Amino acid sequence: MQLTDFAPSLFSLEGKRAIVTGGNTGLGRAFTVALAAAGADVFAPSLAPDDGTTERLVGAHGRRFVFAEADITAPGTPERMVDSCVAQLGGLDILVNSAGISLLDDVLSFDRSKWDPMVAINLTAAFDFAHEAARVMIPQGSGKIVNIASLFSFLGGRQSPAYAATKAGIVGFTRAYADELGEHGIQVNALAPGYFATAITESTRADAASNQRIIDHTPAGRWGDPADLMGPLVFLCSRAADYVNGHTLTVDGGYLVR
Repeated sequence: MQLTDFAPSLFSLEGKRAIVTGGNTGLGRAFTVALAAAGADVFAPSLAPDDGTTERLVGAHGRRFVFAEADITAPGTPERMVDSCVAQLGGLDILVNSAGISLLDDVLSFDRSKWDPMVAINLTAAFDFAHEAARVMIPQGSGKIVNIASLFSFLGGRQSPAYAATKAGIVGFTRAYADELGEHGIQVNALAPGYFATAITESTRADAASNQRIIDHTPAGRWGDPADLMGPLVFLCSRAADYVNGHTLTVDGGYLVR
């Protein structure tokens, strides 16, 4: 690409087909709406109940939204979801591995009953979906995979060793797949949100001391809003990021620098 070829259209996702796991709730909904606003149709496999809100938000941008109720950890589900996306939307250009859970407990009480489901959803399902997406993307010679990491990819994280472990694993997996898929025209990156105002952080925000501690540690002086992630995601999924591969983009209001 020459300097004169650069244009805002490089950020467009017009006509692209995307899968966003967990794409009907929380940050996943923000990712779905961002992709739709940029021109993509979205297929969202999720166990979370769907009330039609995400479909209305996507429809406002004139794009299609397909919801599939599914246990993404069940054997064969990722393959079935990718095939269903291709059948219903006509292809697959973008995968956003957004689905995740965070179970909390004191160190002596945090056992395999909490560890196993978090590894299954946060890490193994992301691998399974990326593996199945690669089956479609490699023959077409293009594709974008964005895995959702976290500040706790880099930090300790009290009361949830599995969250820190799975999110650190996401960064390592992202780099490994970027290394293998780059030669096929596929870019694999991660997006690492900081502290965001979502249902998963509701209890922390409700505790005055914890809430203030996080605000004081964040140079931006506030919690993140899901909308703060929409632009970075669109960038990573667009042609503007064709030479960005294996990178973890942290969106944290500056939390890590303080």
